[in-house]
Amino acid sequence: MYLLNNIFQDPEHLERLIMIAKSSLYPMIEGALKYTIPLTLISFALGLILAVLTALARLSHIKVLNIIARVYVSVIRGTPLLVQLFIIFYGLPNLGLTIDPFPSAVIGFSLSMGAYASEIIRAAILSIPKGQWEAAYSIGMSYPKALQRVVLPQAARVSIPPLSNSFISLVKDTSLASLILVTEMFRRAQEIAATNYEFLLLYSEAALMYWIICFLLSVAQGRIEARLDRYVSK
Repeated sequence: MYLLNNIFQDPEHLERLIMIAKSSLYPMIEGALKYTIPLTLISFALGLILAVLTALARLSHIKVLNIIARVYVSVIRGTPLLVQLFIIFYGLPNLGLTIDPFPSAVIGFSLSMGAYASEIIRAAILSIPKGQWEAAYSIGMSYPKALQRVVLPQAARVSIPPLSNSFISLVKDTSLASLILVTEMFRRAQEIAATNYEFLLLYSEAALMYWIICFLLSVAQGRIEARLDRYVSK
């Protein structure tokens, strides 16, 4: 309240804040379009592929694949995402492997997404009744064919709501990429705030933009779920 009173009692300060907010809007939108959104989409796509492979490995009777998948999921889920990003970007150069900021972020987010989403997909596959498998086998389908044509399509419908939530969370998690020098939306806010010291204004503006993106994605998620519900017997 004290801060608001000072702002409204000082028209010059209020005018300065409005000017800063307007001038920072374009750089932050540019950061979102060039880095935040592409980083989210690429990481989600790669993570989803990795998640399907990991889920199938977890369900496989091949012991080696099962163990590798379990270790991967355990390590990724058991360590902070920020630490993983730091290991990839700052740690790997000690081994002679230097990766640019954006690819480092893609690798980190994809690995994280793959581990968490694999459990969602695995649970979705396990939720399909065994009768579906038996029906597929009864008409001569092999295990891969039954998985591809019968089980995975049904599991996809079941997994869409939790995967959509993971996608929205990934949008917010991309702000961590600012700590490995990716000039995404939050990094732009940090850079601008460092020049004028209006941290509250600029970080609030960044938060608002994240909220708008996530709100729009939530609306899209609701429509997708409503469309899928049409094909579910009541």
